[in-house]
Formats: sequence, structure tokens, C-alpha cells
Amino acid sequence: MNKKQCIFNWSGGKDSALALYHCLQNPELQIKYLVTSINDSVNRISMHGVRYNLLKKQAKEIGIPLYEIRLPEMPTMSAYDETMRLHLEKLKTEGITHSIFGDIFLEDLKQYREERLAEVGLKAIFPLWKRDSHELINEFLDLDFRTSIVCTQERLGDFVGKVIDKELIQQLPDDVDVCGENGEFHTFVFEGPIFRNSIPFTIGEKVFKSYQAPKNADDNCFKSEDEQPKNLGFWYVDLIEA
Repeated sequence: MNKKQCIFNWSGGKDSALALYHCLQNPELQIKYLVTSINDSVNRISMHGVRYNLLKKQAKEIGIPLYEIRLPEMPTMSAYDETMRLHLEKLKTEGITHSIFGDIFLEDLKQYREERLAEVGLKAIFPLWKRDSHELINEFLDLDFRTSIVCTQERLGDFVGKVIDKELIQQLPDDVDVCGENGEFHTFVFEGPIFRNSIPFTIGEKVFKSYQAPKNADDNCFKSEDEQPKNLGFWYVDLIEA
């Protein structure tokens, strides 16, 4: 069998972990790299804020090489696209044909990913696409994955640093997707069937950061100017390698 040669877009969080779990069961897929974008100014996973050393431990325990894409803290959309294109072209020369994502239901994001990949002759795979969020989080927990919330929108700050379980899911506001698919929260997976060993850490400082929303329409990820907030606030918790 000629397997599809793939990269897996690894965020370190629960959706990535569950999507990877399913891909590792698929005999048609060969995953060559875990690809992660890293905020080069602070040496942490972009958006999630998880330390680089913990990311490296995840890759080591999974047993798939880590491929790093270093980015500035707030790249413009055009700069981001150009950086990604250069890396994808390089990966294509190594025989990569497919790129795997853990997205669930954001149509605009799926279309964006497919269009950027098509520009360099690659195809996308979405193992979790259109599955029910409650079904996914329950499957994740039933598989004995464990994950800690490392970043939330401002209004969800009380959940930062907590480990997700079925009780916590019931405590989330009704308008919050239980998988955080709308960007409500991000997680760090530290235990589960894709890891040879669990990843120990301690809980560090909890901090709030506010980011100015993009002024350029080309860098606006919101639907319209009316929907665009002046500032984006997030709570983070620092996980420290144990």
C-alpha cells in the first residue's frame, strides 16, 4: 500500500490529540512530522502560550519528529501566509502530499486551509470534521486523555488551569462550545493513548493579556467591522516543566 505522506498540524491541545489518535489508527496515512507554529519572541506555542520544552516532551512521548515554524508575536496575515507557503513548499520537496488538521466545524477556516494548500499542490485531511462537539469531548475523556485548560477568553478566566472532566464540561456557559472550537479556550494534553508516558508539570502564574484587534481589514478574522472588538482579552496559565 502506498501511504499518504502527511504532516500533522499539532497545537498540543485536545482536538489535535484526538485527531492524531484517529490518524494513527488509519493504515493509509504516514505522519512524517508534527508541525507547530511557535511565537519566537517568547518561545511558546502560538496562541496557546505553552512553553517550548513541554511541546518537545509531547513530541518525544508521541514518537513523531517535531517541525517548528517560528513566527513573530503578531504577524500580519500576509506575512503569516508567506511564511507558511515557504515551509509547505519545503515539506513538499520531502514527499509530503497531505496536511492534517483537527478542525471541527468552522467552514471559513477549512476553506482557507484548503486554498492555501492548493496553492502549493497539497491536500487537506480533517479527521474530526462535522462531528458533534459533545460526542468528541466524551470520546476524548473515555479514551483516558487528560488535558489542562491553558488559555481562555476573558470571561472564562475561572477555568484557566483546570483539568477538563465531565463535571467541568457541565459548568461551561451554554454559549461556549465544549471543545472550544470558536476560540473560547485552548488546552495542553499531558496524558493519553498517543503518549508513551504522561508529561508532568506544575501550575505557574496566571496572567491576563490584552491584544489590539487588527486595524487592517486583510488581517481581520471577524465577519465585519461591526463585530470586531477594540481589544481581545485572554487569560493564560503558565505550565512549568516538572
